[in-house]
Amino acid sequence: MGKRARKRNTFNYNADRKKLKKKMTRKTKPKIECAQIRKAWDNRKSTKQNLQDMGLAFGVKNVLPIKAKEGPVNQSVLIKPYVIKEMEAVASLPTTDTTTCSNDMIEFLQHMIREHSEDYKAMARDEKNYYQDTPKQIKRKVDLYKRCHPEDYAAFVASLESPGSS
Repeated sequence: MGKRARKRNTFNYNADRKKLKKKMTRKTKPKIECAQIRKAWDNRKSTKQNLQDMGLAFGVKNVLPIKAKEGPVNQSVLIKPYVIKEMEAVASLPTTDTTTCSNDMIEFLQHMIREHSEDYKAMARDEKNYYQDTPKQIKRKVDLYKRCHPEDYAAFVASLESPGSS
C-alpha cells in the first residue's frame, strides 16, 4: 500500500468570497426573533452579559437563590430595564383567535347535528362519516365549530328548533 494522492486545494475563482463570508456569519450567529431583545443586543458583549444587562436569566441554574447559601446575594444592576417593560407590554396585549372551520367541515357537522343532535356514537356510525372519525373526534370538531362560529351555530340550532323546519 502506497501513499494516497491528495487533491491539491486550489482557489475557486467563481465563488464570491464576500457572499460566502456573509453566509458563514449568518450561520454562526442565530437570528434573535424577539424584537425587543434584538434591538437592545450588543454584539461586543457575550450572551450572558447581554441577558444580564436586560434583566433576563442566561440559564435555569441561577434563576432562584438557594436558601442554604448564607451571605450576600449577587444582584446585578439592570442597565436596560426597558427591554422587560416592552416585553411585558407586548405579552399583555390581547390576542385574537384565528382558528376557523372549513366549509366542508361545517356542512358535515350540520348534517350530523341535524340527524343525530348530541349522540356522538351514532354520528360515528353514520355513513357520511367518510373519514371514520371516532365519537371523541366528532365531539372535538363540534366544539371547535361552536367556538369558532358561535353566531352561525346559534342560528343553526335555532333553525332546527323552529316548527317550520323539518
